[in-house]
Amino acid sequence: MNNQRRKDIQEIIQKMSTLSDMVEEIKEAVEAARDEEQEYLDNMPESLQVSDRGIAAEEAIDSLGEAWDVLDEFDTDTLTSNLEDAAS
Repeated sequence: MNNQRRKDIQEIIQKMSTLSDMVEEIKEAVEAARDEEQEYLDNMPESLQVSDRGIAAEEAIDSLGEAWDVLDEFDTDTLTSNLEDAAS
């Protein structure tokens, strides 16, 4: 591998670090939104929990949980390690 490609890969690795930080921030925001929606649902009277509003809140909670799971599976460490291996 020539020096220019190594330099290009190092720039990608730096971007991966920034991306990793951004993913963590997004995970925290999604988790906060999920927790707030769960609190909203928990504070509803039982009769409203089975209404359209309650069902919509449950669906939102599920969707936010699934979004968090996808973000959690995003493995920036492995990506970075692979890039470092390529540059060595």
